[in-house]
Amino acid sequence: MNRSTVIALGFFDGVHIGHGELLKMAVRRAQERSCRSAAFTFDRSPREFVTGKPVPLLTTPSERAHIIRTQYGVQDVFVEPFDQSMMTMPWEDFISELLVRKYHAVHLVAGHDFRFGHKNEGDVEKLKSYCAAHSLGCDIIPRVEKDGVTVSSTYIRSLLEAGEVRRATEFLGHYFSVEGTVRHGEGIGKKALFPTANLIPEEHIIALKRGVYATRAHLPNGETRVGVTNVGVRPTVSDKNTVTIETYLVGFDGDLYGQKLQLDFFDYLREEKKFSSTQELHDMIAKNAREAEMIVK
Repeated sequence: MNRSTVIALGFFDGVHIGHGELLKMAVRRAQERSCRSAAFTFDRSPREFVTGKPVPLLTTPSERAHIIRTQYGVQDVFVEPFDQSMMTMPWEDFISELLVRKYHAVHLVAGHDFRFGHKNEGDVEKLKSYCAAHSLGCDIIPRVEKDGVTVSSTYIRSLLEAGEVRRATEFLGHYFSVEGTVRHGEGIGKKALFPTANLIPEEHIIALKRGVYATRAHLPNGETRVGVTNVGVRPTVSDKNTVTIETYLVGFDGDLYGQKLQLDFFDYLREEKKFSSTQELHDMIAKNAREAEMIVK
């Protein structure tokens, strides 16, 4: 069995269309060389480890791996812990010991701004020269632009923080999604409004702009439902000032407590506001549900 790999290198937060160019190249080169396509990434943001401060991300490691595999057809995703030994690893050892010896790389694919090794001393010029000297294949992918803007995870985060989920989708190449465990809320929705699912999102997921969104919910049984999702503090029914992700699943009547739910964000419908009564809020949610059904086909 051929254990050789072609590895795309990067953190791949969000797995956007720029990352997609690296991943597609890795798949192509692997097919040409009759070996396995792979992506290499870390379990956490290197910046978070270095600074000790949480870094808001678009995707968890498991979400990244899922998108890399399902959307781009990459066979293997190698997730290494970013720790002290990784941070201090000389750049040559990163290639020779980790990528070649451990993961059997025969060809590497990197973006134009890829940095690696102790103090980020490794760059694409060093990568290219090392590969040439050691009979490894190497592709460097130039920056990817859309509408005159360089595609980057940082830019996409700024779009989501502004509520521009439609534009973010274009740069991601897929819907921005949040996955979490459904928890018990305060029971207000069930009594006076619509039954809702309250999500506990994974830690460090990007802070979306507060407001109401049209979403598509992926249920544990494989079904999907149109959703009206409120990201915020629910000022009409709660004075706790705790940000929650609460979704009314149109036409669904069941119990999802303790189960995983994934929400794809399609569009921003309106800002969060305090209504004068729960009836007024009820009527607005019904209107938003009709809007969401038109958007989420």
